[in-house]
Amino acid sequence: MISPSKKDAILPVFRIGQRVKITKAIRNDGTNPFHPRDGILIEPGAEGYVTNIGDFLQVIRVYDVKFIEEGSTFGCREGELVAVEEEDGYDEVEDELRWIREHRAKREAEKLAKAAAEKEAAELAAKGAQSQDEGDMA
Repeated sequence: MISPSKKDAILPVFRIGQRVKITKAIRNDGTNPFHPRDGILIEPGAEGYVTNIGDFLQVIRVYDVKFIEEGSTFGCREGELVAVEEEDGYDEVEDELRWIREHRAKREAEKLAKAAAEKEAAELAAKGAQSQDEGDMA
């Protein structure tokens, strides 16, 4: 049983876009007029994706989960959800982080190459000015 007054962990357990599975049934508490009161809205084991993360009373984290098969979005507590490993093994967050790291490394290399080229151009200009001065003296 999840205590409604229990403070959740400081950092969210799940991230936006993560695939999750509900561990217990979501029942209509009377706030959904399209289903009978106490009727089951979402069966245990239904899978969906986290679309938003919010807080209730500043201590209870609520995840908006879009359930695919049901076509509905419901708020769920951390204790009601478990992460579902993606079958394809693709981690979009890690892929984005890898791209960012590569992009930053490329930009840094370009910046260093530009600085080296500017330094070389300045040295050549200084040598040219020096040789011209020597030619004027002769």
